[in-house]
Amino acid sequence: MRLLFRFFGFLFTAGSILFLAGLAAVAGLFWHFSKDLPDYTQLQNYEPPVMTRVHAADGSLLAEYARERRLYLPIQAVPKLVINSFLAAEDKNFYEHGGVDYTGMARAGLAYIQNYGSNRRPQGASTITQQVAKNFLLTNEVSFSRKIKEALLAMRIEKAYSKDKILELYLNEIYLGLGAYGIAAASLVYFDKSVNELTIAEAAYLAALPKMPASLHPVRNHARAVERRNYVIDRLQENGWITAADADKARKEPLVVTNRASGAHTFAGEYFSEEVRRDIFERYGEKKLYEGGLSVRTTLDPKIQVMARKTMVAGLVNYDEQQGYRGAIQKLDISGDWGVRLADIKSLSDISPWRMAVVLETSPQSARIGFQPGRELGGAISKQRETGLVSLDGVRWARAASGPLKGKTPTSVAQVLQPGDVIYADPLYKDGHLVEGQYRLRQIPEISGAMVAMDPRTGRVLAMVGGFSFDQSQFNRATQAYRQPGSTFKPIVYSSALDNGYTGSTMMIDAPIEIDLGQGNVWRPENFSTGRYQGQVTLRNALRLSLNTVTVRLAQEIGMPLIGEYAKRFGVYDELPNYLSYALGAGETTVMRMVTAYSMIDNGGRRVKPTLIDRIQDRYGHTIFKHDQRECIGCDAPEGWKNQPEPQLIDHREQVLDAMTAYQITSLMEGVVQAGTGAALKEVGKPIAGKTGTSNEAKDLWFVGFSPDLVVGLYVGYDKPRSLGRSAQAGHTAAPIARDFMKLALADKPPVPFKIPPGIRLVRVVAKTGARAGPGETSGTLLEAFKPGQAPPIYDTVPGTDVIDGTQAGISPDADRAIVRSGTGGLY
Repeated sequence: MRLLFRFFGFLFTAGSILFLAGLAAVAGLFWHFSKDLPDYTQLQNYEPPVMTRVHAADGSLLAEYARERRLYLPIQAVPKLVINSFLAAEDKNFYEHGGVDYTGMARAGLAYIQNYGSNRRPQGASTITQQVAKNFLLTNEVSFSRKIKEALLAMRIEKAYSKDKILELYLNEIYLGLGAYGIAAASLVYFDKSVNELTIAEAAYLAALPKMPASLHPVRNHARAVERRNYVIDRLQENGWITAADADKARKEPLVVTNRASGAHTFAGEYFSEEVRRDIFERYGEKKLYEGGLSVRTTLDPKIQVMARKTMVAGLVNYDEQQGYRGAIQKLDISGDWGVRLADIKSLSDISPWRMAVVLETSPQSARIGFQPGRELGGAISKQRETGLVSLDGVRWARAASGPLKGKTPTSVAQVLQPGDVIYADPLYKDGHLVEGQYRLRQIPEISGAMVAMDPRTGRVLAMVGGFSFDQSQFNRATQAYRQPGSTFKPIVYSSALDNGYTGSTMMIDAPIEIDLGQGNVWRPENFSTGRYQGQVTLRNALRLSLNTVTVRLAQEIGMPLIGEYAKRFGVYDELPNYLSYALGAGETTVMRMVTAYSMIDNGGRRVKPTLIDRIQDRYGHTIFKHDQRECIGCDAPEGWKNQPEPQLIDHREQVLDAMTAYQITSLMEGVVQAGTGAALKEVGKPIAGKTGTSNEAKDLWFVGFSPDLVVGLYVGYDKPRSLGRSAQAGHTAAPIARDFMKLALADKPPVPFKIPPGIRLVRVVAKTGARAGPGETSGTLLEAFKPGQAPPIYDTVPGTDVIDGTQAGISPDADRAIVRSGTGGLY
């Protein structure tokens, strides 16, 4: 018995020694791996790379910019359904364990022993806390040492942070495929929904992705993706988080995902959003743009943007089609499956409803075409093959641009199209009605151009068109293309004259003129209608008819240095050379600069700085930039409204042009629209002022004009400048585009007249001579705007006189019959 006790005593002693040795070994192991552990306290100040989101003025999403598509979502904003889905898939005991699931580890260890030598990847047993430790602080190395460090960090993290904080970090950091990090971004990428809109099936699919997003691709591995999704649904039901009925319904729901674009999200806003991207990059740098989580509210009005693109594209296409049909994009072998070969040809993605197609067969009356098939989310070519017909009506415009049939209207479709021709086509409309199943031949225009629409009071850019297609060329012609503005520069010349004593009634000479340039060179500027001159002409009529010789004489009189100063003040040119040809718009500038200059005229002479951005907020919602710098006195009312004075906006902006001068030049440009080169805009039926511009050799055709609250400017021209034709005129090409845009943009606006500033007097004068009209004289007369002391000689003042007080808010229908007494009220 004593020996037996000794034996058991020996076993106990040996066991105790082994136990203590084991504890010492484990402690040593823990110490060994603990000494080099990363600092887990950095999680407290974790700022993940978050995508920058750009919104239009109405709040709609315009674009997103990121290296990792992530939106950080606080745990309080995550729906319970989404939380439960991830717990069911990854760690159902998350809220019970202390960071490590020992049962799971034992299960994974047993599996490892069973699979030893099979080269199979070890089964994971990581809790959500361990995954946070790995994703934030460790590498993806598959080793026992990494697993030990992961477990040690997980236990420390559990002591330092709440469960909700750990889960928040996990749900925002985890990679879920297709470039999406975190549940908020993944919800948008896969389903184009916020997390609050996800169904049970959709939430379950996202929860299935963390372990193997590539293997659960919704298109390439559809069956496996559905199987794993349903597994998560089963776990949700098993844990009592959803009912059996809900689970059964969710399992039957098809897995359908939305291929959400990562660039511009507002149709026609690609040039605008790219300009915003460049602006943010220049302000804050690349890291802030792609990782800073900025919220950018832009000035873009989506409705006006669509109008601008629609009318600009239509104008370019109309001009291009008038030049004739240049032929197919290329030839394609149509034997066998033509769709696969057609899908490999690059087509423009932003010119809907135009679609690329290939001609399959032709006849005199029609051609059968096959449309380019789309691609599925995984990149696979769709198996569907869609066809249509191009009728004779759809090719009537397509006169040959060269060859024996040049300029002749086609009498057969086969004259235009041949089997294998790769073309563009869009639905055919006849008399305003869609012709079902028939299409119209289209061609990408060679000519291009740009348009900008702006709020004249603030400089906010409401719309921008930088070319025919952003997909074709990302060069933004509205801001990057320097072109000759031609006669659209003349209002700057006339403004400098009006600001220095001239009036709309000032008489000038329209006659041939020679300028000695030295060294035997003589410049003879001519009007558009060579050989036709007006003789004595008022400045109003000179601008209305865009007379070059008058502008040159005016520039001689007031001096090019003065004009250069005004050009710089308006921002049209940084430095204007002292050559008279520059008074005719021979210098180069951009559409954006010209529209900004006209905005200053429109708003009464106040400086405006063009902007595409209203406000920028950082990831925490703090405003770090705002465009509007006006001071608002009384806007802060922390105690609410208590009958205090109304808030006042204090505008500290520079007055770049006298307000009365601004109205005078506006009045002259109204004449351009009413009976001059901009007459196309009379159809708008609203007060419009503006000026056309045709550059040297008609290489650029311009129009810039405005209503009281909207400025638009555009040019049309080839990217490699060449003449648009000997007879090309801005009034026939550019002005109609502006007309069509203004018709749409001002359709719901009342016809508000331009505001007349205090001090201006409207005097009835003879239109041809500028002399004051006689009592009762109305035929051939108009109301001219004068500053104090500028009006023509006074006739006897009797009823039916011709003077109107410009301080009136507007002109009444019978204003020219007002009784004015000489010497009273400051009237003439």
